[in-house]
Amino acid sequence: MSALLASVFATVLAWTWWSGHSVTTPHPPDPGIVAAATFVGSEGCAGCHRAEHDAWRHSQHARAMQHATEATVRGDFADAVFRHEGVQTTFFRRDGRFIVRTDGPDGRLADFEVKYTFGVEPLQQYLVELPGGRLQALSITWDTRPAGEGGQRWFHQYPDERIDFSDELHWTRRAQNWNFMCADCHSTGVVKGYDAASDTFSTRWAEITVGCESCHGPGSAHVAWTARRTADPTKGLTIALDERRGVSWRIDPVTGNAERTASRGSDREIQVCAQCHARRSQIAEGYVAGRAFLDHYLPALLTSPLYHADGQQRDEVFVWGSWMQSRMHRAGVTCSDCHDPHTQKLRVEGNGVCAQCHAPAKYDAAAHHHHPEGSTGAQCANCHMPAATYMVIDPRRDHSMRVPRPDLSVSTGAPNACSGCHRENDARWAAEAVARWHGPERKGFQRFAGAFHAADSGAAGAAVALAGIAGDASQSPIARASALARLGGGGGPRAGAAARSAARDADPLVRLGALQAAVVLSGPERLAIAAPLLDDPLRAIRVEAAALVADQQGALGEARRAAWARAAEEYVAVQRFNADRPESRVALADFLSRTGRHDEAQAEYAAALTADPAFVPAYLNGAEALRAQGREAEALQRLRDGI
Repeated sequence: MSALLASVFATVLAWTWWSGHSVTTPHPPDPGIVAAATFVGSEGCAGCHRAEHDAWRHSQHARAMQHATEATVRGDFADAVFRHEGVQTTFFRRDGRFIVRTDGPDGRLADFEVKYTFGVEPLQQYLVELPGGRLQALSITWDTRPAGEGGQRWFHQYPDERIDFSDELHWTRRAQNWNFMCADCHSTGVVKGYDAASDTFSTRWAEITVGCESCHGPGSAHVAWTARRTADPTKGLTIALDERRGVSWRIDPVTGNAERTASRGSDREIQVCAQCHARRSQIAEGYVAGRAFLDHYLPALLTSPLYHADGQQRDEVFVWGSWMQSRMHRAGVTCSDCHDPHTQKLRVEGNGVCAQCHAPAKYDAAAHHHHPEGSTGAQCANCHMPAATYMVIDPRRDHSMRVPRPDLSVSTGAPNACSGCHRENDARWAAEAVARWHGPERKGFQRFAGAFHAADSGAAGAAVALAGIAGDASQSPIARASALARLGGGGGPRAGAAARSAARDADPLVRLGALQAAVVLSGPERLAIAAPLLDDPLRAIRVEAAALVADQQGALGEARRAAWARAAEEYVAVQRFNADRPESRVALADFLSRTGRHDEAQAEYAAALTADPAFVPAYLNGAEALRAQGREAEALQRLRDGI
């Protein structure tokens, strides 16, 4: 079992260390998906869709990545000097180009040309090209806010840390690599183009920024359709983002809450947004709007340290994982109910956006929020969507849309919106106030905090509570999957029963959780749970199933063995796609070792150490693989090398 756990550790590491995860219920591709369509660029859409194009042109999507020019660079390059932890960085111009003199890959000061801008508000980063086709994001960043708000200055992304050239977080190192970390979301139609043999990138894109086709899919077939105007119901589009068409929200005068006039039958739009607004790992290229999210990405669940025990955002998890646990998602709300998809602005400012579905007479009133009208505390979002600040100056609201629960701050240590403003009082004071106003039973939609906190703190009886969450259909699928993932950390017999049931669930997130719960089970138990999922419609589930039973595949029947071979091939392809990362090299090595391909496995461990001589899992897992073969002396030497 130790070898299996080591393998699982590396696999999880490979998919969670630097990127992230998150998901929605994927759907099969629309029947009208046009596989042969190619990208035409956003300007190709402007002729017929001028209003939408003009709205997009001024959005952050349109400026997600741009060539560094007089028009796009916001930072001060007039010989500006920034000092941090003993390093003096200078920003200046030379022959019309934007240059930064700072510590390079060897720690020495050198001049680097800024090739691209990255983002625009409230900060703008800059990309520098290093050998091997690598684009790297500078850690020193320009604050684009007005000076009166503290902006118009250079600042460091890690202000309280000494980040030298040997640190993983240094701008020249892997954690700041655009090709892997950023490109897929900041440009359209990205092909990473990594060549393992030469350790180089030839990354390219269809459009440098987030264009129309990032959300609507490649447009060539649609452009061709406009010339013919045939009866094709798809109009040549890869997806119809029409879930809101002909639908409205009607507020019930009794409850003050709205119901959708027709239920939302798919998550098409949410999946399109999830490709970038989710903490996820990329497992395959070629995603276009309309294809299943879980065929191309593996999502992060509501686990520590990404989320607090009650599901509030903690690390930089973006939006999707929070949204998927919300009551609003369960009710059928979709992203564009609140956000204009072309400007990215709210459809209505302030409390008005909530008043679309929640009667102002009931909710935008002192009797509900118990704060002076027009005050900070009377703003819906401040109580139900508290913000956390990332990248030093970028506040982002939590989209789990939760009832404030200061009582959970007392019991689990999770933050709460009340204490975020009333810093002079403790969480008990806030909990008592909420209980006076709304009664002690106002618990909200998310009811898993106690179980998750018990599991995260190693409390007795946690497995029973987790199994209850996993099997409760009234919980959100992402909460159920997250409970299953925690059972995989040591749920014992409860993990087996919960995983067996969850593996048959209609929701793919729950099936994914079942595989994570099964990690701790014996080989035959794992095989029984994972074998049917080797033919799952979604690639993320198939490859997880293949990895889970790699050491048991010989016990499969003929049909299942063929399914495992296909899924195993996909698993290997996932790791090869991410071969620029040592964690993927280790995941592949573990997989090969568990299938008896020991020499190939050791070659992958060696490749991981070539990429990063300080990558600890390559030493640990490589040594365990040697020990399992009886090569004790070599295993011991591998550990000594690591030390």
